[in-house]
Amino acid sequence: MVTAEDVRGFASTLPRAYEALVRDQVKFRVGRIVFAALSRDETVMGVGFPKEERAAMVAAEPTKFSMPRPTDLRYNWIHVALDQIDIAEMRELILDGWRMCVPKKVSALVSDVDWRPIS
Repeated sequence: MVTAEDVRGFASTLPRAYEALVRDQVKFRVGRIVFAALSRDETVMGVGFPKEERAAMVAAEPTKFSMPRPTDLRYNWIHVALDQIDIAEMRELILDGWRMCVPKKVSALVSDVDWRPIS
C-alpha cells in the first residue's frame, strides 16, 4: 500500500517540483501547474492524466481509478486509490503527470520511474 509520505518522497524530488498546501490539501506543482495532489484524508491521489484515456482506465480498473469531480473534468486529471497501487505504479503515474507539465528538455533529465537523473 502506498502512503502519502511515499507520494511526497517521490514527487518532491522531481526537477522543478514543489509541494504546496491549498485549502488544507497537499498539491505538487511545477510553476503554477498541479501535476499531483492528495485528498484531505490522504487516501486518494489525483494526478495529471490524458483526458482521452480516462474513461477506459476507470472502466478497466474501477476499484483503482475514478473520474475527477464534474467541475474538474475539463482538466487532464484522474483519481487513484492509494491502497490499490504499489510504489512502482505510483511513481509511474506521478512521473507521467509531471512530464505533462514540464518542458521536454527538463523531462529528459529523468530517465525512468526510479527518477534517476541522466548523466
